[in-house]
Amino acid sequence: MKKILVANRGEIALRIMKTARKMGIKTVAVYSDVDRHSPHVKYADEAIHLGGNASSESYLVIDKIIAATKKSGADAIHPGYGFLSENAAFAERIQEENLIFIGPNVHAITVMGSKLAAKEAVKGYDIPMVPGIDEAIEDVNLAKEIASKIGFPILIKASAGGGGKGMRVVKNIDELPEQMNRAISEAQSAFGDGSVFIEKYVASPRHIEIQILADTHGNTVHLFERECSIQRRHQKVVEEAPSSVLDTALRSKMGEAAIKVAEACQYVGAGTVEFLLDENNNFYFLEMNTRLQVEHPVTELITGIDLVEQQINVAKGLPLSFKQEDLTINGHALELRIYAEDPLNNFLPNIGSLEKYTRPKGDGIRLDDGYEEGMEIPIFYDPMLAKLISYGKDRNAAIQKMKEAIAQYQIEGIKTTLSFGEFVCNHPNFISGDFDTHFVQKYFTPEALNKQTDHEKTIAAQLALRVYLENEKQLKVANNQSDEWLQSRMQ
Repeated sequence: MKKILVANRGEIALRIMKTARKMGIKTVAVYSDVDRHSPHVKYADEAIHLGGNASSESYLVIDKIIAATKKSGADAIHPGYGFLSENAAFAERIQEENLIFIGPNVHAITVMGSKLAAKEAVKGYDIPMVPGIDEAIEDVNLAKEIASKIGFPILIKASAGGGGKGMRVVKNIDELPEQMNRAISEAQSAFGDGSVFIEKYVASPRHIEIQILADTHGNTVHLFERECSIQRRHQKVVEEAPSSVLDTALRSKMGEAAIKVAEACQYVGAGTVEFLLDENNNFYFLEMNTRLQVEHPVTELITGIDLVEQQINVAKGLPLSFKQEDLTINGHALELRIYAEDPLNNFLPNIGSLEKYTRPKGDGIRLDDGYEEGMEIPIFYDPMLAKLISYGKDRNAAIQKMKEAIAQYQIEGIKTTLSFGEFVCNHPNFISGDFDTHFVQKYFTPEALNKQTDHEKTIAAQLALRVYLENEKQLKVANNQSDEWLQSRMQ
């Protein structure tokens, strides 16, 4: 493998290119019209223009990506995450063109791309599942019958989707028809597939995911867990590793279950198996993401393993250089996703120009970003600007380091989720580890954020006044005309 085309943009494109450069592999960037001057384009060894602005005109056009790969002479494609990363047709086309896809096989992507197919695939592997129906359903009367058997509340979920789209919590039978129709409509609109299914709603879950790696030589390991329970609109905002609620025995059980899921679809490469964990520490298989995760840096920090490097090595046909018993957890890591969103306005996107952009620095602080000061934030893509990651010897140290990093990180011209990250790090329930996926609904309001900000401003003003008074006291010169120093200055 001599040259990799990165079929993505922004921070993840840069992240992949940095590892490739470290491995002595050349990189090719692709870019839309609006991304012409983006950092990932400048960093790559060469760049090819895709044209268009919307992802449907650029990063999602398979023919354009393949043409760019051939033009550049690259022999491999890394999809990053999002865009075409979990598109089985894309992986198959790459295979047909005799190129290397740095990702799993077509079969694994296809099976795990459907929640229903995934449930069917892992049935025989003794993996805990949330009670419900494992087939698509459209008949409201049948849905009522099933819901009555498993008990309310229930969750209607899109088979083909994620990110909270096509998902509805139903509290009673009267709500069922309307919520089911909405879920089907939303799933059809978002994924082109209106298939939905029903399962028991786990009321206060934690979202725990397990990172796995598998090679082409039959070796599969897990790299422990990530806690992803701090979410807004069913999308993660704060992640950490390890979880504060897993002990050694539960961690081992969940890791073994994740490996079984990988084996159920003959998985190869880096992937993530997601679970729900209830208040009694019962865990249930949720889905598998057949790609690199946004939050992969926290796993890299606690294990010392470069996951992109492992992806590339596996794609080259190399066996894993370590076994499960070689892996240990060292320290604690947090990640805050920095979105161009306004936390005070229901996290709605806030597009504009980066008038000021000062990066945080220091030991235990990592920033994966893809923007520079003065750049416009385009409306065509996901509003994530960067990932701010902190690392410490333990959870408290990682939290303190994150607060320090947030204070250093200066972004002006747009609203971001930095203030929300600070809110989380200061909240007693997060600090104690007593939280679940309903953290935002339970504790976060614009008023709470403003109250915290006002409190911090008051403290800062008090500190500034104290420093000023102390300095004035130290520097104050006695009003004495006979003072030698004063007399000498007046001469």
